[in-house]
Amino acid sequence: MSWLDDLDDEEPEFDEADVRSRPNPKANRPRTKRRPAHADAVIARVLGVDRGRYTVLVDEDGPEEHEVLAVRARELRRQPIVTGDRARVVGDVSGDAGTLARIVGIEERTSLLRRSADDTDQVERVIVAGADQMLVVVAAADPEPRPRLVDRYLIAALDAGIHPLLVVTKTDLADPAGFLAHFEGLDDLEVFTSGRGRMPVEEIGARLVGHSTVFVGHSGVGKSTLVNALVQGADRATGHVNEVTGRGRHTSSSTVSLRYRGPGGTGWVIDTPGVRSFGLGHVDTANILRAFSDLAAVAEECPRGCTHLPDAPDCAIVEAVHEGRLGERGAARLDSLQRLLTTFA
Repeated sequence: MSWLDDLDDEEPEFDEADVRSRPNPKANRPRTKRRPAHADAVIARVLGVDRGRYTVLVDEDGPEEHEVLAVRARELRRQPIVTGDRARVVGDVSGDAGTLARIVGIEERTSLLRRSADDTDQVERVIVAGADQMLVVVAAADPEPRPRLVDRYLIAALDAGIHPLLVVTKTDLADPAGFLAHFEGLDDLEVFTSGRGRMPVEEIGARLVGHSTVFVGHSGVGKSTLVNALVQGADRATGHVNEVTGRGRHTSSSTVSLRYRGPGGTGWVIDTPGVRSFGLGHVDTANILRAFSDLAAVAEECPRGCTHLPDAPDCAIVEAVHEGRLGERGAARLDSLQRLLTTFA
């Protein structure tokens, strides 16, 4: 027997040093689905966003309240972060010049105002989070008021669980009575009017105290002018209406939260860019009739499953309009309702 035969009879022995691992040329740590808990995160209010940088307010209403600049964490790249969100922030939250914190999470939202590109688009765009009031700003003239656009605002507000308010500006240029008649009978819709030399700053300000109010409106209606009158130092850009097209120029290019400070306390004003359309593709169709509360009361007499469209059999609303029981205003309201319902039919 040769010495080679003796080697074949021996059991080979291995240890950890014999295991070869593939080199990692990038020297990265192994990927893992486990995320850090960020127990040291602080809660901050998102005030605005500009080119991927978020301005957040740390220690809101506290003795050390201050603003911090932050970016979103990689794991949040698919989650929208909007003005009004309560964010969990880590890193350098001192707010010193040149520092940058990181948003690692979003607290549960109490409300979410959304809109879509059009009524058939199911992709929604988040406008603001955490608002409990919506102030719709519309001009009596220059540009002409659009009641159907206001209807859409009201539907979006109700769908989000937000209380609506309405202010009509430029009443020195035209009497808003005809426009406001479209909304008579609506439950809980508070209306303010504003004209040259008289802006209801105190009345509107009293409704802002203790609330987070999102301001919405068509471009050129005076929304930014109203915000500047309510919030000292807001300095929101204002524009004019094109004499040829009758359209306002977009002056507010981003959504931003501003602190309102009044005699009765503080609140939040959330100014948004002016829009010429407001898609409702994301809205629960059951909330459309809720925005027409005067017609909804009549609809209680409709048969089950009534569509309220012109060809709907035994529709109590249609019959009431045909019989003149709701007047001219009722006919216009029904037309607006049916236009919206037809979109989702």
